[in-house]
Amino acid sequence: VLQSSKVLAKKELSYMPIIGWMWHFLEIVFCKRKWEEDRKTVVQKLLNLRDYPENFWFLIHCEGTRFTEQKHQISMQVAEAKGLPKLKYHLLPRTKGFAVTVQCLRNVVSAVYDSTLNFRNNENPTLLGVLNGKKYHADLYVRQDVPEDEQECSTWLHKLYQEKDAFQEEYYRTGTYPAVPIIPPRRPWTLLNWLFWALLLLYPLFKLLINMINSGSSLTLASFAFVIIIASVGVRWMIGVTEINKGSTYGNNDNKQKQK
Repeated sequence: VLQSSKVLAKKELSYMPIIGWMWHFLEIVFCKRKWEEDRKTVVQKLLNLRDYPENFWFLIHCEGTRFTEQKHQISMQVAEAKGLPKLKYHLLPRTKGFAVTVQCLRNVVSAVYDSTLNFRNNENPTLLGVLNGKKYHADLYVRQDVPEDEQECSTWLHKLYQEKDAFQEEYYRTGTYPAVPIIPPRRPWTLLNWLFWALLLLYPLFKLLINMINSGSSLTLASFAFVIIIASVGVRWMIGVTEINKGSTYGNNDNKQKQK
């Protein structure tokens, strides 16, 4: 799935070293999250994907930003002002971007899947935890269906998020979704394949490391240690960018904008 995935992501991510540059060349759709400026560029990039030579998945987070208590409070003030039902565990979905995505990719993608993801025991996974080998147990709820008309699409999306909120309530209460779970079997071939390529690619690096240690050159060892430290700091900095408490302020000003 990941090797053929596209995503609607904020423009700031395109400036991330290595990852952002790679996403740019993979035709990821970036937006500034200002609809007046985004509509033309987003539509054009989505239409370009209609001619994509391979099957692909397009991922979109309709809330537009990650959940925080401050953003949730502001979002519910907007819901009250618009006469929409309030949500407990989600922000109001951004319907315009979703409707445009559906319209531009209709008859290209074969299905639209709504996914709800939770981690057991109220765990909050981080990329740093994954790199450190911490084990997380995830529950994923998936279903599909979507209308065609833009207004119907907007109404459908708001109703969908009300149902997602009810699912979340059920999950917090019982620890399971209201459906028969499907547990995929373990696939040892995936692990063996990863180990094979890891050993094959890491062998030259270990050989270089051993040769550097045997050389006894203090300058060479110091240079190698410096590169390792810089790489480690760089990886941890990029991981830090993904943490919620360091996220953008997008969604914090919705209420102020509505009042102007």
